[in-house]
Amino acid sequence: MDRSDHTAHRAATPGARGHTAQGHTAHDQHGHGAGGASWGIAAKATAHCLTGCALGEILGMVIGTALLWSNVPTMVLAIALAFLFGYSFTLYAVLRAGLSLKAAVRVALAADTVSIAIMELVDNLIIALTPGAMDAHLSDGLFWSALLGGFAVAFLVTTPVNKWMIGRGKGHAVVHAYH
Repeated sequence: MDRSDHTAHRAATPGARGHTAQGHTAHDQHGHGAGGASWGIAAKATAHCLTGCALGEILGMVIGTALLWSNVPTMVLAIALAFLFGYSFTLYAVLRAGLSLKAAVRVALAADTVSIAIMELVDNLIIALTPGAMDAHLSDGLFWSALLGGFAVAFLVTTPVNKWMIGRGKGHAVVHAYH
């Protein structure tokens, strides 16, 4: 590639601070610059995060139940797997974009930590506060309704937080440079 091609590519690529040659930030181009993030972007980021959380949490509950663990170790495993799966979705995406593993881990931590933490807090509080849900088995409707209801409430609570964070260039906004 000659120098002019390289210059043209850099002009259209976000720089170290997220600015393009046109003077707009990468976040402005995705609808979440100085004016704030759109609800659609926030909902998409939250759904992305919730997908990983839900997979990890359900897997943790299934493993803990299958191993006949008590509630506390099962919840600890479920929460740990929720974080693991939540981060892994972002890691996969940014590694495909060409980041090193170290840089990808930093992006995933910055993008998802607050979102996953809020979702896990809300979801597990709902499960813990739903009468009988902690003692329900995987085959019980109460288990699944408390879990899925917790996910729904966690989504509703986390989306405005993600909107606020993305609008300030934080949280999931750090991933957009790699899409």
